[in-house]
Amino acid sequence: MPTFFIIDGVKIDFYYNDHVPPHFHAIYAEYEVLIEIESLKIHRGSLPKPQQKKILKWAKAN
Repeated sequence: MPTFFIIDGVKIDFYYNDHVPPHFHAIYAEYEVLIEIESLKIHRGSLPKPQQKKILKWAKAN
């Protein structure tokens, strides 16, 4: 599982041949969230609010 980015300690992973909808995984300590790429909606999981805000801001910019 390759890590594509690390943003303030949050790893951003994309898994080859993963399930739909297209999404990325954001992993921080014991937290993991799946965020849909097209809508940036949280598909499953959670992150602490400060990290979630940073990841969503990064995702919007990229």
